[in-house]
Amino acid sequence: MSNSRTYGDQCGVARSLDVIGERWALLIVRELLLGPKRFGDLMAGLVGASPNVISQRLRELSGDGVVRQRLLEPPARVRVYELTEWGRELEPVVLHLGLWGERTPVPQGTPPSLDSLLLALRAKADPDELAGVYELRIGTDSVVVEAVSGSLRMRRGTADRPTGTLVTDGDTLRAVCFGQRSVDDAVQAGDLRIDGDQDGLTGLLLTLLKR
Repeated sequence: MSNSRTYGDQCGVARSLDVIGERWALLIVRELLLGPKRFGDLMAGLVGASPNVISQRLRELSGDGVVRQRLLEPPARVRVYELTEWGRELEPVVLHLGLWGERTPVPQGTPPSLDSLLLALRAKADPDELAGVYELRIGTDSVVVEAVSGSLRMRRGTADRPTGTLVTDGDTLRAVCFGQRSVDDAVQAGDLRIDGDQDGLTGLLLTLLKR
């Protein structure tokens, strides 16, 4: 364990917290669940965290085998951070924590990051209401939603011949998902475009409004 602070408790919960219990550590995992990110992209999703703290957490998570660095192939030649296989096993933990935390008061502060919002949709969406492979183009990001055999997965990337495509920006996506704008209003204003399976993608957008 790279972090010198430890509970000194042999319980598996305590040992897990020895690895991911430091401030910002699990949020770094959250930001990497959909795919690799550059350091600057990580910082953009972790508003309030200093570069030094995030660098320290990345070193600790890398030392513990949760995160690794990788150099993208030319012409990019960009260094990114990604979860290891062991790190990706934290996905159900993060999704369930998100659902569990919905019963706590919402603090004043910055809105959820794009990845946080998408993971909330992932956690609450009914996979039976979607059928196929969808592509969400949100600003410069592109995320694939795979709804197959009653399961739903998300990953950063593009889809070949998607069942449906959604094109929007982050602010519009948040406003629609949180009920501050209707889908029709966003479409008519030109801030949102849905091609293909409109019912499925509209239902996905309204997932967080369902009770």
